[in-house]
Amino acid sequence: MNRPHYNNAIQRLGILDDLGAYDPHVAGTPPLGVHTDTSDIDILCCAPDADVFLDTIVSLYSNHTGFSCWQWVSGDRPLIANFHAEGWEFEIYASPQPVKQQAGWRHFTIEQRLLALGGETFKAKIMSLRSEGYKTEPAFWAALGFGSNSSGNTHGNAYSGMLELCNDTDEALVDRLKQAGFA
Repeated sequence: MNRPHYNNAIQRLGILDDLGAYDPHVAGTPPLGVHTDTSDIDILCCAPDADVFLDTIVSLYSNHTGFSCWQWVSGDRPLIANFHAEGWEFEIYASPQPVKQQAGWRHFTIEQRLLALGGETFKAKIMSLRSEGYKTEPAFWAALGFGSNSSGNTHGNAYSGMLELCNDTDEALVDRLKQAGFA
């Protein structure tokens, strides 16, 4: 698939400026360098008032191909919107919780740390698992030796497990990477 670099797509769309009032953060696999042809661009936002945020994204993006929007009925009831623009699918995730406290941001930051600590060999393993159909968190979880398949795992939950790793020091993460055959 021939599509522009994700940063170019973000800039041409102007989404970070458009959503500036909601503290937008780009997350997900493109900035990590572990995306596939089907990866989307994730934009995480803090939206204390879901109704106002919904009005904003409908006015800005409802004219784009594939626009859809829904709100979870549990937890802090985040709002999710998807659409296609600039050769990419965009997914906007908005929660009343500050972005840096959101699970999606915490997953992104631990994955960023692991990639930096694990080097090219670790990144290659993640890409290999992703090419086999693994979602991001299960790929990291499996690469770390926690035993997983593309839809889940056999030794705990990849999503909650990755959140638990957020509190680990770099030294503890390097030890985990060494135990898994990296670093």
